Amino acid sequence: MRIKDRYNVKIEKMVNGGRSLARVEGIPVFAAGGCPLDIVEIEITKVNKNFAEAKITNIIEPSIYREKSICPYSKECGSCDWLYMNYSEQLNQKENIVRETLKNITGCEYQTEKIISSPKIKEYRCKIQLPVSQTKVSKRLLSGYYKKNSHELINIKYCPMQKDYINELAEFIKEEAQLLKIDAYDENKRSGTLRHILIRHSSDYNEILIVLVVNNTKSDKILYKLAKSIKEKYPKVRGVCINYNSGNTNVILGEKTKCITGENFYTERLCGKTYKISAGSFFQINPYCAELLFNKIEEIITSRIEKPVILDAYSGVSAIGIRLAEISEKVISVEEVKEAAECAKENAIINSVNNIEIINSDASDAFEKLLKNDVSIDVSVTDPPRKGCSPASVKYLSLLTKKYIIYVSCNISTLARDINLFKEYNFIPVLIQPVDMFPNTYHIETIALLEKQNKKEA
Repeated sequence: MRIKDRYNVKIEKMVNGGRSLARVEGIPVFAAGGCPLDIVEIEITKVNKNFAEAKITNIIEPSIYREKSICPYSKECGSCDWLYMNYSEQLNQKENIVRETLKNITGCEYQTEKIISSPKIKEYRCKIQLPVSQTKVSKRLLSGYYKKNSHELINIKYCPMQKDYINELAEFIKEEAQLLKIDAYDENKRSGTLRHILIRHSSDYNEILIVLVVNNTKSDKILYKLAKSIKEKYPKVRGVCINYNSGNTNVILGEKTKCITGENFYTERLCGKTYKISAGSFFQINPYCAELLFNKIEEIITSRIEKPVILDAYSGVSAIGIRLAEISEKVISVEEVKEAAECAKENAIINSVNNIEIINSDASDAFEKLLKNDVSIDVSVTDPPRKGCSPASVKYLSLLTKKYIIYVSCNISTLARDINLFKEYNFIPVLIQPVDMFPNTYHIETIALLEKQNKKEA
């Protein structure tokens, strides 16, 4: 097998990372854009010792699971990797990816529960982050998403994963910014103003928060005019904020945010609870599915223990902690981002939750301090970022927790890695529950229930 060799192959399945798998003379070959049971022509692009990579050059016989995409940009846009695949098959493949990834990394085979499907498979995103660029000659502002495996921006006017109202709003912001002669940030020259347009909104679309991410403070006056135009045109906009990010980085938000009109937050209502969410606070982008996830966590706990002391780690605005407060003796919520922790405190007041303690701290530092103070935790619920938990967090969380750890993860690879670490402290997975938080993409949310095992006597 050599680079540029061509073969006709049958796609077997999807794998972690979103690519499809076929085989040539028993050698695994990975390619983007395949669908299970497709017959395709591939061209080899890379050859390694134990596998190869390829691109699909022709779909000879489409799979029964392949569907026509509902998005005009799907062939180029790198956001919705699986939009061409039947939703039921997406769910099947995600279940299989969770099982296989856990087995490959942990060396153990775990039974996986049937995946919880999303109530909505389009118009489900309640947070969008649009990079902005500008054409060289006409200076027309562009916003959208990047092409697959590139940093080339596609100017997108319609995204089926967003409500039409939000698509229209995003287009208005871009057009109004151009009329006001607000230029786009050029990452090569490290000059220009507007870097990103961030829109967050409630699931009923009655409240919207807009954040304009800019390079510097020089354009504040003109940005005030833009904010005023947005508020006048769209009464559902609760506030418009400016976030300053002058760093040479792919990180979207800088450290400083200020509100220039209206308020610096919006509110969301899930599971009968009301949550105040600020610009930089974490909250699930699919609130329709988040409600099912919260309910599943409550079910896991109540079926095993009554009135536990619960630790809500990496808690954001403490959405999970406030949801679980009514079934617990006490909730201790730990969040590193100050503005999110402040929202959590206000959310406790809004929802009349009196048995919750909010700690603004690095996770491992907070766990270590709680351990030193002899705090006893029955159940820890941890929802870390994609990079997972640090070894120190795993250690202190394990020593701190007496019975169960519920690990919520958006990255099955780091979840599997951390499961191996938790095993060293006698926490063993007893339930694996996939949740389809991100329809039409390869991303998977997973709930892992880890139970503390009694040490075997020597």
